[in-house]
Amino acid sequence: MNRSWSEKLGSALNYTLLAGFGLLTLFPFLHVLAQSLSSPHAVSSNQVTIYPIDFQLEAYKLLLQDSAFYKSFGISVMRTVFGTAINMILTCLMAYAVSRRTLKGRSAIMAMVVFTMLFSGGMIPSFLLLKELSMLNTFWSLILPSAVSAFNLILMKNFFESIPESLEESAKIDGAGHWTILTRLFIPLSLPAIATLTLFYAVMHWNSYFDAVMYISNADLNPLQVYLRNLIVQNESNIELTNNMGLFLVAPETLKAATIMASVLPMIILYPFLQKFFVKGVMLGAVKE
Repeated sequence: MNRSWSEKLGSALNYTLLAGFGLLTLFPFLHVLAQSLSSPHAVSSNQVTIYPIDFQLEAYKLLLQDSAFYKSFGISVMRTVFGTAINMILTCLMAYAVSRRTLKGRSAIMAMVVFTMLFSGGMIPSFLLLKELSMLNTFWSLILPSAVSAFNLILMKNFFESIPESLEESAKIDGAGHWTILTRLFIPLSLPAIATLTLFYAVMHWNSYFDAVMYISNADLNPLQVYLRNLIVQNESNIELTNNMGLFLVAPETLKAATIMASVLPMIILYPFLQKFFVKGVMLGAVKE
């Protein structure tokens, strides 16, 4: 199909603008990566832009020698895995229930779900509740308070409602109950939405730090984001940055940059595997015919 010169010009401008915005968003990432791989002198003298100067891996070597880093990394991995699993199980179960038009009180239940998106009990009541439940300074305080997201629940509910009723009726004729319909019909047909919401929940758990700051005082239970916060904001670290002669092995900014890269790397690795489901899952869960 032949396009006019105005259409070609418009496409060229669009691609140019998108490429420019893409480079702008990529610049901070490249800058932090370059800082983590540069020498202390280059970093302290502000010579580093988007490429390393006097390439070295000393910051990563020191970081990987810190036992606190491994503990916090392990807590973040455990939180992301177990938390996302609990999130998806509860979200699928509740979404299936509220997507059934025969459920009594369905509208009232959804009204309460939407209400939680607009109003919450607040920080202090949440803290007092977990205290009364003896959940402070426990691993479960990082998972159970955010067990179900109202937004993700609505997406999954809409996705389930988009599945033709004829499939469900055929399954019931064959003698299938609700559990069989959910596990052998709805979930296999909802893999794009499930992959999308899994990514949403995983990123939420991996990036969360404020709940750990509020509910956790035991340093052994701090996730990676709290470790990173203490390093960047409060300059707290057990890593020795100087050698026996008092010379800097790495600059403090270099160590912070290396920690940031270590914290974002798992999500960067995970995202490409779920990207193909991302747009499809959101659209199918949000658009209803």
